Amino acid sequence: MMKSASQAHLAYLALESLIVTLKLKPGSLVTEKQLIDLAGHGRTPVREAIQKLEWQGLIEVRARVGLQISEIKPDDHRQVMETRSRLEPLAAALVADHASLEERAEMIECAQRMTACSINADMEGFLSADKAFDEIMETACPNAFLTAALAPLQTHARRLWFKAASTEHMDRSVDLHVKVIRAIHQADAEAASAAMAKLMGYLAAH
Repeated sequence: MMKSASQAHLAYLALESLIVTLKLKPGSLVTEKQLIDLAGHGRTPVREAIQKLEWQGLIEVRARVGLQISEIKPDDHRQVMETRSRLEPLAAALVADHASLEERAEMIECAQRMTACSINADMEGFLSADKAFDEIMETACPNAFLTAALAPLQTHARRLWFKAASTEHMDRSVDLHVKVIRAIHQADAEAASAAMAKLMGYLAAH
């Protein structure tokens, strides 16, 4: 069972990355076979990945048409960020209080990866590190209702960010992420919440 879940998660990460980086274009129609080939995993894990992406609002299953990559709507950025801006600071405070030593160490690794991506102007690498950071946050946060609300918003935000990304925006985003991670690593809930609020404010404005 663990192997199946791992394969499904790897398939999800592969497809999510293709959607976020617009290699699978918004509004485009795809087949299950195409997604299996792109993910590099079997039918069962890819179907599980498709179900998760559908739940997150990134893939639409259209009757008699097939699978469609969700469009980007004009209000998506505003709606995603006004919700994240309320929820993410709370999540950061909870994680600062509850994360294990291993999870805090993994976040430091994410910060190091992000910094390297900033140095090398590697936007896709930064998004991969950001996804890893969000998944550590999800594991460390004790409020499952909060993380369930945030997960799809984070993925939509990555796609919207990449659509208008620049190296300048990435450098500032990395700097603000590192401040959040440092506060969490130091178990400073108040500082983590404040740093996350500042990151959300920047992302909302850009």
